[in-house]
Amino acid sequence: MHLSQMQQWLAQRRDQGLYRQEQLLQPLPGGLLGFNGQTLLNFSGNDYLGLASAPTLRQAFADAAHNVGSAATGSPLVTGFQRAHAELSRVLCDWLGVEAVLLFSSGFAANQAMLSALVAPDELLLLDKYCHASMQDVLMQGQLRFKRYPHQDFQALRQLLAKAQDKAVVVATEGVFSMDGDITDSRALLSLLSPEQPLLLDDAHGIGVLGEEGRGSWQQQGVTAQQLQCLMANFGKALAGQGGFLAGSRDVIDYIRQQSRHYIYSTALSPALCQAMVHSIELCRREQWRRDKMAENIALFRSGAVTAGLQLTDSVTAIQPLLCRDNATAILWSQALKKAGIWLTAIRPPTVPQARLRICLSAAHSPAQITNLISALVKARPVDSDSN
Repeated sequence: MHLSQMQQWLAQRRDQGLYRQEQLLQPLPGGLLGFNGQTLLNFSGNDYLGLASAPTLRQAFADAAHNVGSAATGSPLVTGFQRAHAELSRVLCDWLGVEAVLLFSSGFAANQAMLSALVAPDELLLLDKYCHASMQDVLMQGQLRFKRYPHQDFQALRQLLAKAQDKAVVVATEGVFSMDGDITDSRALLSLLSPEQPLLLDDAHGIGVLGEEGRGSWQQQGVTAQQLQCLMANFGKALAGQGGFLAGSRDVIDYIRQQSRHYIYSTALSPALCQAMVHSIELCRREQWRRDKMAENIALFRSGAVTAGLQLTDSVTAIQPLLCRDNATAILWSQALKKAGIWLTAIRPPTVPQARLRICLSAAHSPAQITNLISALVKARPVDSDSN
């Protein structure tokens, strides 16, 4: 592409309100962040349990960097799989009740590895239309046969399954949808599938937050890990780390290990990070008060927002979207909130079909901060917002 074409495209993105740019931020304890010398309330992060600022987790990371080093020095099948990786894998298996896991550099890479390995060329992949970009990108590679069913529409999924007849089918979806916050009824979904039709589940926003000891959305609904052919989750949300993993039976995980270019050709996770994640999982399992506090904050926000006249979606998770009429409205609302001391990012297409403010609540937030958020949302609301 010629440089002039790039410049024209960038100008169009700006005109459409779709231009993206990094902001230099400093995460702070207590649901706060620093920006341009200001301290703002942070309602855009994924630190659902408030673990990102937990002193013991920070110390565990620092101690691990000193004791085992920060670099894996190679891919997992060369020099990258070390004692810290083995220990994190063991802890994950014990927590989730699975036989084996594979650790990846990101949840994005893990999702790509899961779909690329577990959907054969002669199989039909049925994917929820709102699934994450990491899953959608696999479709664009042109190697898989697929159909996308309307978001959470199990009747439409049932019809696609019926039309498939004797064709081999794989179904993939998210446990908690990252931009809408709604929870998939995994149990009901599984009831539509035959034993020969596997379910692949991305639970990046459910792990640590839902279920007994934070095992995830699937466990909360009475589904066992053995009913899922493969589970993807990550360390970058509730567990306050980085990277992702796949979990399943020994045979499924070994099959992915042999095929996944994302696993074979990427440098392994930092051993220090792996040790820190072992500590994070221990805190997650032991400190139920974090999930209880997060649930209280969700209830407080939803009650106060409805009273204030804000139109919410049906989400009961920490992700609370406020839909906006268009990109300009979302941007104006976000900018006005920033002036009021609140960091709340406008999320726009193509990330979502409709622009919105994606409010993320955390156990780190205080009731006063949530009350402040609701008041600021009302005062800063554009006149033509869909959330009037």
